[in-house]
Amino acid sequence: MRMTDENNDEKRLISVEDVQRLIKKKDEIEEQIKAYYDVLEDQGDVGMDGPLVDVEGYPRADVDLYQIRTARHSISCLQNDHKAIMLEIEEALHKLHAREKAKRQQDQEEVQPEATVRDLPLPSPFARVDSVAQGSPAHQAGLLVGDEIIEFGSVNSGNFQNLQNIASVVQHSEGKPLSVAVIRNGGKVHLGLTPQRWAGRGLLGCNLVPLCR
Repeated sequence: MRMTDENNDEKRLISVEDVQRLIKKKDEIEEQIKAYYDVLEDQGDVGMDGPLVDVEGYPRADVDLYQIRTARHSISCLQNDHKAIMLEIEEALHKLHAREKAKRQQDQEEVQPEATVRDLPLPSPFARVDSVAQGSPAHQAGLLVGDEIIEFGSVNSGNFQNLQNIASVVQHSEGKPLSVAVIRNGGKVHLGLTPQRWAGRGLLGCNLVPLCR
C-alpha cells in the first residue's frame, strides 16, 4: 500500500495553487517565529542565548523562565519547519518550471507548421510582450518576450485603442481561457491563456507595451 501511495505522489502534478499554499504556510511559520521572538523581547530581550541564572547561579527572578523556555523551544522547532518548507517550495518550483518548459516546447512544436505558413499577410500587431514572470499564467501559456500581439480575447488589431482594452478583458475573464494570437519569428502562433491568481502580482504575470500604429 505504501508503494502505491508513493507512486501516486510521484504522478501528482505540482500546480501554481500548490506553490501558493506552500508560500502561505511559510508566511504563517514566519509570523509564529516573530511572535515568539516578541515574547523573548518582552522578557528583557533575553534572546535565544541570554542567561537564565543570576551571577550566583540561581534562576533569575526578574523574568518568566517558563515563557522563555517555551518560546525558545518553539522557535527552534519552527525554524526547522521553516527550513523544510523552503526546501518544499524550491522543489515544487523546480518541478513546476520543468513541466512548463516541457509543455512550452510541445506547444511550440505543435504550432510550428502554422508558423511556417506565410502565404497570407498577417494583421498588424498592436502590442508587444515586454516581460514574462517565471511560473505566471502567461509563462504557463507559452508567451515569450518579443511576441507581438494581434489577438487577445475579443481585442484585435481592428478595435484596439489602448492597454485598458486588454485590462478589461483580463478582469472579466479570471479563471476562463482566452485565445491569444501572436506573431513570432514571422509566423502566427495561437496560445491559450487563462488569467488567474498566482504567487506573483496581477492575473497574467507579463508586461505588454503598445505599438505605434
